[in-house]
Amino acid sequence: MKTLLRRGLLALATAGLLLPGMALADGELNSGDTAWMLTSTALVLFMTIPGLALFYAGMVRTKNVLSVLMQCFAITALMTVLWTVYGYSLAFDTTGMEQGVVNLHSFVGGLSKAFLSGVTVDSLIGGVPETVFMTFQMTFAIITPALIVGAFAERMKFSAMMWFMALWFTIVYAPTAHMVWSGDGGLMWDWGVLDFAGGTVVHINAGIAGLVACLVLGPRKGFPTTAMPPHNLGYTLIGASMLWVGWFGFNAGSAVAANGTAGMAMAVTQIATGAAALGWMFIEWLSHGKPSVLGIASGAVAGLVAITPASGFVGPMGALVIGAVAGVVCFLAATKMKRAFGYDDSLDVFGVHAIGGIVGALLTGVFAAASLGGVQTEFDMPSQLWIQLKGVLVTVGFSGIGTFIILKAVDLVIGLRVTPEQETEGLDLALHDERGYNL
Repeated sequence: MKTLLRRGLLALATAGLLLPGMALADGELNSGDTAWMLTSTALVLFMTIPGLALFYAGMVRTKNVLSVLMQCFAITALMTVLWTVYGYSLAFDTTGMEQGVVNLHSFVGGLSKAFLSGVTVDSLIGGVPETVFMTFQMTFAIITPALIVGAFAERMKFSAMMWFMALWFTIVYAPTAHMVWSGDGGLMWDWGVLDFAGGTVVHINAGIAGLVACLVLGPRKGFPTTAMPPHNLGYTLIGASMLWVGWFGFNAGSAVAANGTAGMAMAVTQIATGAAALGWMFIEWLSHGKPSVLGIASGAVAGLVAITPASGFVGPMGALVIGAVAGVVCFLAATKMKRAFGYDDSLDVFGVHAIGGIVGALLTGVFAAASLGGVQTEFDMPSQLWIQLKGVLVTVGFSGIGTFIILKAVDLVIGLRVTPEQETEGLDLALHDERGYNL
């Protein structure tokens, strides 16, 4: 079996510890690496259920709290099945790939691993069981579409949401993951795009899809004249805290080993998140006169997002700058820019994830330099910035166009939006015949 190249290899290569194009050989199982990856996989799943589910549920109105929880839970189940049937193969099948050769296999994998064919008890990726690597990657495929939910919260039909997510995963997510992470022959891998844990694949991808979704569906009934405050900021802060903890698996787990790269990824994740939380809090304090719980929680998530692509490549000082910049820029995007353009991104998916992901992706091209505390010893900053920008632009275009086509197709067949009466009643009762609270 051809060894699946993974994102941890890129960190080693840029540090000069791995020759370009050389995969880690399948060898003996490493129990320490395996234990860390088992833990990381559980942490990333914990980010979606219950972390993201609670983070989003607290920000919607009381009549829609169950709908958001249900969407996150159902997406977890749906992506698990699709990843098993064909998603893992589309993302990580390397058949037909060749470094420097652009063909169909540069954009999407084949189906040689459909239904997890060849993934056995004994198959390894480096020193880690392939079953563990596969499940770890599955958790990324779960949380990415779940992030989009926040952009169209309180107004999409549940049936339409399920169809949209299945198609989006197939047409947008799996090919993007393949282009960035599958190894030699992958389009953005060959370009040299630095994305350690998902700035392009996860956050820009989901954030752009969220923006397109909220524009296609249109604003919620009463937006922007009707006040729509979060119904339970306690849920939101608890969810943000769970995301913060789970993100160590997200970033440090992306080393696919218990090593120094994982250790630095964990350190810079914590540093950037703290800096971003404070950055958002202080600029909100200056702008509005008071710091808010929603603001500091949103700032923390912005920092987690921005450090994601950089976590395997930058050092502590780079993390401080990336976090602080992300906190300020994402605050401006989620408040002033959203008001200026008038789009109803319900829970600021675009403002936090797309904008934060872009900030992180571009600044990775700066702070990965060894002279600035990063791991790249031979580093041409202008060239790397151009490569990072190309990766951002391709992801924005591919996700935006793909999402628009999928939404229009689903709308044509079954319709996207609930009726005005259902929206007034609330999705909990209208779609699920249940209440979040029996008062």
